[in-house]
This record gives sequence, structure tokens and C-alpha cells, in this order.
Amino acid sequence: MAAAPRPAVRTTVALTGATGFIGSAVLTALAARDARVRVLVRRTRPAVDGDLGGDLTAVRGDLADPAAPEALEELCAGAEVLLHLASRVGGPAEECAAVNDRGTAAVMAAAARAGVRRIVHLSTTAVYGEGPHTGIAVDGVPCAPCSEASRTRLLGERHALAAGALVLRPGLVTGPGDRWVVPALAELARRVPGRWEGGRPRLSLVDRADLARLITALALDGHAAAPAVHHASHPEPVRSGELLDALAGLGLLPAPGGPALTWEECRRALAAAPGRVSERQFAMVARDHWYRSEEIWRLADCPPGPGPLARLAEAAPWYRSVLGLGG
Repeated sequence: MAAAPRPAVRTTVALTGATGFIGSAVLTALAARDARVRVLVRRTRPAVDGDLGGDLTAVRGDLADPAAPEALEELCAGAEVLLHLASRVGGPAEECAAVNDRGTAAVMAAAARAGVRRIVHLSTTAVYGEGPHTGIAVDGVPCAPCSEASRTRLLGERHALAAGALVLRPGLVTGPGDRWVVPALAELARRVPGRWEGGRPRLSLVDRADLARLITALALDGHAAAPAVHHASHPEPVRSGELLDALAGLGLLPAPGGPALTWEECRRALAAAPGRVSERQFAMVARDHWYRSEEIWRLADCPPGPGPLARLAEAAPWYRSVLGLGG
């Protein structure tokens, strides 16, 4: 009589940032891969688009609270993988330091004590600063963060690398939940009509669902990757003009028109039409910010997908709602 098949071993993943823009997509991807997930939450158990059932455990705690290390111990106990995706992306300097620097140090220490074998830590290409940057490899230019959020995220990288983590630096992330990239472009298209540097600048973008697939593959598929920093955008950069054309084609922006503008002309037009988006933020979408990202997809054996422009149609309902465009 043949022996009954052994049940598949299911990976236990400790996850921070599960209610965030990227973390919520990773949670959905983990559900699709039948993982057991333990999430750190401050208040509300996260919703998941998938079936985790009883295999989603919420641990109440706050990365910014140094008086509650027990929560991080509970989060990491028995986990094979830690995905540290939580961060402060703005706000006062002290709050950024509490989460991005000291909070990262605390969760990495808890993972080390628990013997977590694999760690993936999410950072950002914003640690490089203003640019323009054209096709650079990891640390191909010195890091020069311009904000407290980016500065403290760079400090957090050091704690993660010391703990043996794989550190990911995505560029601009688009998709449902994006409240920065496309809303900023919508404002800038009104304030600075024209083709910014002729529409030629190349940008590193990634759709959040594709980034979530990459993170999940690194977590669950056993591919060997030494502790290191990797860029984590889609391997093919997107030209700014192509991005604006694609958004206009979906009715999310006015059809691009007007002359090709030099960067100095862009700066003057921006200053003459005050708004929420700063010149530094404008430069992130109007000048080259292209970071070579091929290597991490190869290491993860994860197809990068058709690219962020091809994914925009799926995200269009979200953007219409955020931009107040109705159905």
C-alpha cells in the first residue's frame, strides 16, 4: 500500500507594513502562494484579497515604540522569513528616525534572536538624492538623500545589511493605492504644460503588483541571494513622454501638448504656478532617474511582467477616484 503523500511544508512569513501601499499587495501575493503570515499592526487587522483564513495572525505593536519589544519577538518567533516593508515616507524628522532607523534596528535584532533565515528589506532609490541619474548600477553615484524620510531609510538599510538582509530599492511605484506618482503628474501637467526635456527623460518605474510578486518570490522560492542592495524597478525604463501619453490615453491627464521645454524653462514655469509638488519632486519625474534593475529579477527567477505602462489600465479606476474624475 502506497504511503500517503506528505503535506507540503508551508513557509511562515513575518511581515511589517501589511496595511501599506506595497505591503498590502505583498500580503495578497503571499495568500496566493499559501503562506502562513504573521503581521505587525498598530490598530486594525489588514484585509487581504485572497484566502489566508486562520493562517493570518495579527500581532499588535508599533515599530516606533521602543518600550514594546515583546511584539517584535512575537512577530519573528518561528518565522522562516521576515519581510520588513514598513517605513515612514514623510513627516517630522523624529518620527522618521523612530520608524526607519531605530524601528528597523529593533526588528532586525528580533529576527536575529529568533533565527530568521531570510530577510527582505524595502528601501528606495530616493536615497540617491536629486539626480539626474542615467542607467546607474547600485551605488553608481554616492547616496545623498534630500529628506529626513530618505536619510533615515538609508540608515535603516545599514541595520538590515548587518542582519543579512536583501535590500530592495524600487524607484517610482504605480498602481492602485498610489497617492503620489500619478497625482503629482496630474498637478504638474497643469502647472508646466509642454514636453519636459522633450519627453525624453527615462524613469525607473514598477507596478506595485509586479514588485509584490518579486518580493514574494524572494521570500518563498529559495533562490540564494547574498546580503546586498539591489534596484527593484522594472528592467525597462519608461520615458516621461510615454508615461504622460499613456495616462492621457486613459483620460487621467489632459492630452500632452505645447513645446519641448528645457529644464530651466520647466523650473521657471513651475515657480510661476505655485502648487503642492516641489521642484525637487518635479525633477524626480521630469529628469532622468533610471536605475539598472535587471539583476534582482534574474536572481529571483521572477518574470518582470509587461511593464508599468501596460498595467496602468488596471489601475485607472483607482486613479479616477483619487483625481476626482468620476467613473
